[in-house]
Amino acid sequence: MATVSIVFRRDKINKKNEAPIHFRIIKDRKISYISSGIMLPVENWDEKNIRIKSKHTNSARLNSFLANKFSELQDEVFEHETINKSLTSRGLRDKIYGKKPFDFLPFADEVCEEYKKQEMFGTYDKSKSIIAKVREFVGTRNICFQDITPDFLEKYEAWCKKEKKNKVNTIHKDMKFIRKIFNDAYRKDIIDHSVIPFNKYKLKTEKTSRVFLSEDELLAIQNVETTPGTRLEMHKDMFVFAAYTGGLRVSDMLQIKWKHFDGVNINFTIMKTGTQLSIKVPNVALAFIEKYKPQKKNPNAFIFPMLSEELDLNDSKAVDRAISGATAYINKNLKLLTKKAKIEKHISFHTSRHTWATRALRKGISIDKVSKLMGHSAIRETQIYAKIVSSELDKAMDVFNE
Repeated sequence: MATVSIVFRRDKINKKNEAPIHFRIIKDRKISYISSGIMLPVENWDEKNIRIKSKHTNSARLNSFLANKFSELQDEVFEHETINKSLTSRGLRDKIYGKKPFDFLPFADEVCEEYKKQEMFGTYDKSKSIIAKVREFVGTRNICFQDITPDFLEKYEAWCKKEKKNKVNTIHKDMKFIRKIFNDAYRKDIIDHSVIPFNKYKLKTEKTSRVFLSEDELLAIQNVETTPGTRLEMHKDMFVFAAYTGGLRVSDMLQIKWKHFDGVNINFTIMKTGTQLSIKVPNVALAFIEKYKPQKKNPNAFIFPMLSEELDLNDSKAVDRAISGATAYINKNLKLLTKKAKIEKHISFHTSRHTWATRALRKGISIDKVSKLMGHSAIRETQIYAKIVSSELDKAMDVFNE
């Protein structure tokens, strides 16, 4: 059972020789304090009788106030302990008086720093940019978790649309991260569940269509004439290679070395998930392997030599920076390739992944195998491609309605 008492905090005497009067809750040898709001000169406190000495001008009124608050607090503690015997002394205090306001932005910075410690530099950069945007929105004022209400989020959403020209799904990503910060704070017992604004504010998204190439469009990209030995040619070859070989992510493509290819399969660790994967290289893609094979084979050399051989793959920050730069370069050249191929689609390297998935399902590969080859952690991630293919089949059947 918890005990409640009135204490004069001599350990907190100020320069005026005054100290605060607190209510102390002790449970399981853990102590929490609740301020009475009274500061009292040391000479006016009666330690033996635990009351304010009569020589103080307002002693009668203040002693009555303390007695009433003490009685109320005892009743509150008894009530909450009856409902939940596992509550700590701090938990009892918070249940009765609520948690103190806690600054949002410093805690958000701590969440970001955890990503950095885990060497999740891509996630760290994205999260920091979201927090920087929130800082820009609030200006110089400090904000607590309690300040971020559904109304605050609505205003932030409107500001992102008007001032930052953000689209609905970009704002959705911002809100998801802000929601994560609230959930982390709740799990750490920093805020109550009632403070979380996402109980009333609903995240908004827009359906987006995944861009993929048809067989003819992929062939058109493949047949674009490029100067041998140029980066443009290599970027084209990498895109086509991925569209035939499991829709490899660009981050994995860039790090595949000759030691990962055993003559039939590419065996590697997926950068995003850390899981092992082995993919058999089809004949079309094998031609690219042969094309880039050096005369003197170095097992530690990259198959597609975009990254520097001196890059330390154990330096996560340097790898993330190198991959980001290479990806931007590749995507810039893909725009040029689609223009040359006369394809009216906005594509990036990731389009090769969407292209492989839809092609694989059309060719009859089961969804569970497609999911495995793409390195998805759950089959629901792959089901979007099944819906795309199903939608295409539905459109094909519309010919009977003409």
